[in-house]
Amino acid sequence: MAEKQFSKLFTFFSLYIAQSVPMSLFSTLLPVLMRQDNFSLTAIGMLQFIKLPWIVKFLWAPLVDRKTSGLNTYKSWIFSSEIVYAFLILMLAFLDLKADFWLVLTLIILSFIASGTQDIATDAMTALSFNRKERSRGNSMQSMGNFTGSLLGGGLLLILYKYIGWTAMLLGLSVFVLFMLVPLFYYRDANFVSRAGRVPIGMKDLLLFFRQRRIVPQLTFLILFNSGLIGILSMLKPWLVDLHYPMAHIGVMFSVFGSLCGCLGSYFSGNIIRKWGRGKAAVIYASCVFVTAIYFVILSYWGLLTTLNLCIGIFCLWATYGLSTVLVYTIAMDYVRVGREGTDFTLQIVVLHLSSMLVAVGSGKLADLSGYTVLFVAEAALALASLFYVWFYFKKISGR
Repeated sequence: MAEKQFSKLFTFFSLYIAQSVPMSLFSTLLPVLMRQDNFSLTAIGMLQFIKLPWIVKFLWAPLVDRKTSGLNTYKSWIFSSEIVYAFLILMLAFLDLKADFWLVLTLIILSFIASGTQDIATDAMTALSFNRKERSRGNSMQSMGNFTGSLLGGGLLLILYKYIGWTAMLLGLSVFVLFMLVPLFYYRDANFVSRAGRVPIGMKDLLLFFRQRRIVPQLTFLILFNSGLIGILSMLKPWLVDLHYPMAHIGVMFSVFGSLCGCLGSYFSGNIIRKWGRGKAAVIYASCVFVTAIYFVILSYWGLLTTLNLCIGIFCLWATYGLSTVLVYTIAMDYVRVGREGTDFTLQIVVLHLSSMLVAVGSGKLADLSGYTVLFVAEAALALASLFYVWFYFKKISGR
C-alpha cells in the first residue's frame, strides 16, 4: 500500500517538474544571454510576453474539461501536450537567439501554451485523484515540483550551460521532458472518477464561477494570504545587489538555497494540513508569514546585514512560501465544481498570479520611493491583515 502511494505521489511530482524546468530555464537564462549579446532593454522586456499563456490559459480550460472524462482522457491531454512541449524545445535547440529572435520568442510562447494545457489537465487530475483528506499530499508534490523546477532550471542548468552550450542543453531538456512522462504511462487508479465531459461546460462557466455564493471570501483569501511574502520575494534580489553581493552568490542564495527551502516547506506542509486541518494550518502559516516579514524589518532597520542573518531570512522566506503555497493550492481545489475541476482551479490560480504581480509591481515602486525598510513594514502590515482575516475566515467556516 505504501509503495502504491509513493508511486502515485511520484507520478504527480514528475509531471510538475516536467512543465516547470524549461519554464524556469527560459525565464532565467534568456535575459542574461540577450544582455550579453547587446540586445536592447526594450527587446529584453518583450520576454514578459512568454508568460502570457499562463495568464490566459483559463480561456481554453473549459475545452480541456469538456473533452475529458476517464483517467485515460486526462493522460491523453498530458501526453499530447508534453510531446508538443518537447518538440518545440527540440526546434529551439537548432536556432540562434540573435539571428532568429522573433522565431525563438514565438516558439517559446507556443511551448508555454503546451505546458499550460498540460498544467490544466494535471491540476484537474490531481483534484480527482486525491480525496479531501489526502489532497494536501498531492498539492505538496505540485509545489515541490515547481520549486525543484526552479532549482534545476534557474540554478543548476545555468551552471551546466557554461560547459555544454545552448544546443546540447536544449536537446537534453527535450529528452528530460519526455522521460518525466514515464511514471504517468504506468499510472493506474481504479478509484478515479470524473464527471468532466458529461457536464455541459463553456465560456459562460467562467462567469458563473464568480457568481457562487462563497467565492468572494475565497478569492479574498487567495489574494491576501501570501501578500506579505510576495513583495519581499520580488525585491530580495535587487536588495542583495544593493548590498554588493556578487551575482553568483545571489544565484546560490536565491535560486539554489531558496528553492531547497521551498521544497522543504512544501514537503512538510501536506502532512501538517492532513494532520491538523486547513484552519489550524492556515493560522500557523499566516503567523509564519508575519514573523518572516518582521524579521526583514529588523534586519533592514537595525542594519544586521550579515550573510548568516540574510541566509536565515531566506530560509524563513522560502520555507514559509513553500508551506503557504501547498495550503493555497489545497484550498483552491476544495472550491472546484464537479466536472469543471480544471477550469475552476485554473481561474483561482490566475487570480492569485495577477494579484501577486500587482503586489510585486507596487513593492518595487514603494521600495524605489521610500526604501527597503518601509517596504518590509508594509509587507508586515499586509501579513498581519492576512493573519486576522484567516483567523476569522476559518472560524466562520468551522461554525457553519
